[in-house]
Amino acid sequence: MILEVDLDSEVPIYQQLRDRVVEAIAAGLLRTGSPLPSTRALASDFGVNFHTVNKGYDLLRQQGFLRINRKSGAVVSRDRTSGPPEPDFVPDWTARATTLLAEASAHGVSDEEVLEICRGVLRSFAAQESAREGES
Repeated sequence: MILEVDLDSEVPIYQQLRDRVVEAIAAGLLRTGSPLPSTRALASDFGVNFHTVNKGYDLLRQQGFLRINRKSGAVVSRDRTSGPPEPDFVPDWTARATTLLAEASAHGVSDEEVLEICRGVLRSFAAQESAREGES
């Protein structure tokens, strides 16, 4: 699996890791049951402390994306085909989306542009998933 993080970004590395894994799940690059590298292996690949990777994995676990166990390691626990979200997911997600939309609005991004960006992102996930399925 190829994950990229920007070590010079203001966004914490554990958050970047979490975000890239969620994006890979949304794009169909990671599916339920897909294993992730160990925290030590990924930390070594990125050149960061394994506690940083552990924090990202723990966040993914808390949010229901990963199952972590000593024998099998970190494994994706849900994807687009896993059925409806947990009951508390939508309110939590709505709160985060509200903040992102507020940032766009505060910077003067029009409603139409925000909607087009959202549609474009969703189309890109579907296109990546279709391309991957075409390779199979």
